[in-house]
Amino acid sequence: MKEIKAVIRPNKLTALRAALRDLPGFPGMTVSKAEGCSAPSRHAPPSSIKEELTDYTPKVRIEIVAPDDVAEAIVDCIVTISQTGQIGDGLVWMTDVTRSAFIYKTTGPA
Repeated sequence: MKEIKAVIRPNKLTALRAALRDLPGFPGMTVSKAEGCSAPSRHAPPSSIKEELTDYTPKVRIEIVAPDDVAEAIVDCIVTISQTGQIGDGLVWMTDVTRSAFIYKTTGPA
């Protein structure tokens, strides 16, 4: 199993949700609001003006735990749908999950 996390622009969430739901084996996702910024030196040449990491912008954080056989397709879908070609499109990463379990009440006596 893999855990996939992504931070994307909020205006991309609707299209991403639709695309992910169409993927065979898509297990669902958790979505939460987030704010973030990137280090300016990663995207532009350093300037003589002192740049601070205070330019927070609204983002959406997505978390998905998925079987190994669909994880790569999910990451590819997130990248394809979420990109605009501009700085600040977001980030997606994947890590191994050693164990997971659903939490729910089964039918029958308690």
